[in-house]
Amino acid sequence: MIKTAFYDTKNYDRPSFERYGQQHDVQFRFLETKLNEDTVELANGCDAVCVFVNDTVNAKVIDRLYEMGVRLIALRSAGYNNVDVRAAFGKLHVVHVPAYSPYAVAEHAMALLLTSVRRIHKAYNRTRDFNFSLNGLTGFDLHGKTVGVVGTGRIGRIFIDICRGFGMRVIAYDHFPAKDSGIEYVELQELFGRSDVISLHCPLTDETRHMINDEAVERMKKGVVIINTSRGGLIDTEALLNGIRARKIGAACLDVYEEEADIFFEDRSGHILNDEALSRLISMPNVIVTSHQAFLTEEALSNIAEMTVANIRSCFDNDGICDNELCYRCGNVERCKKERRQRCF
Repeated sequence: MIKTAFYDTKNYDRPSFERYGQQHDVQFRFLETKLNEDTVELANGCDAVCVFVNDTVNAKVIDRLYEMGVRLIALRSAGYNNVDVRAAFGKLHVVHVPAYSPYAVAEHAMALLLTSVRRIHKAYNRTRDFNFSLNGLTGFDLHGKTVGVVGTGRIGRIFIDICRGFGMRVIAYDHFPAKDSGIEYVELQELFGRSDVISLHCPLTDETRHMINDEAVERMKKGVVIINTSRGGLIDTEALLNGIRARKIGAACLDVYEEEADIFFEDRSGHILNDEALSRLISMPNVIVTSHQAFLTEEALSNIAEMTVANIRSCFDNDGICDNELCYRCGNVERCKKERRQRCF
């Protein structure tokens, strides 16, 4: 039996993880609290921890986990910017779920775009008050517009396919372009200048943090729509607010926010929101904010649980090789071990 402390548990997490855990002899200790330096002791006696995007897995947390005998950090997400992979090397193995339901995220991105440009959210609120006026609800066709997609992994490419179905012109930027994909790749600055819609589908790294900043906004078309279903830190919130106030950015569709850790996934309806920037964003009529829910489909939840349990099981079985391990050994975090076909340490 592999004992695993499961942090930041939500009601929708438990059914799938309980089912796959029982099938593969992985026992979960479900904890509602997030993992951080104050809660790390709750993992005492466990072999692994299972964490999500807003858990804090820094060097101090990793050292304490290691001291307690924990040997694996299992992310139930694709992103890993909240884990100090470098500090974990040589102590704890780190695994993630690189693809659970790319359709869920890509479809949510398109849902946000359609809601925004056709003013569906405004119409919904009006008709609930029996207001059937069409004033102020004029949108625009997606057909013929240029969409710039930043990041062409599985989610980005599926989003591209959806956009093509609407008759949109697609350009893209990726540090590692997909070969033989038929995608028109351009430099990032050109993408900013040509796009009517910009959708972010790339990981958050030191290089991509605040890729949408004041300089980037200045290069964009007047009225551009920005979609972010990836990581909040890709956008400098103040630059976004400045662009909206200057009428340069026509609309923003955000499923993530750079300071979301202590806000998203919780019911804050009975409290005063202390985050002024987020309050300003939510108050703007051309901004749609959802609470990091792009992944939240029945199919995705099942796939996440199945893959996470498989990752845990493979790290403790036989040779311990897991294709989804994140390794700092040679700096190529996601590809290193796949190329060497052996454990990183």
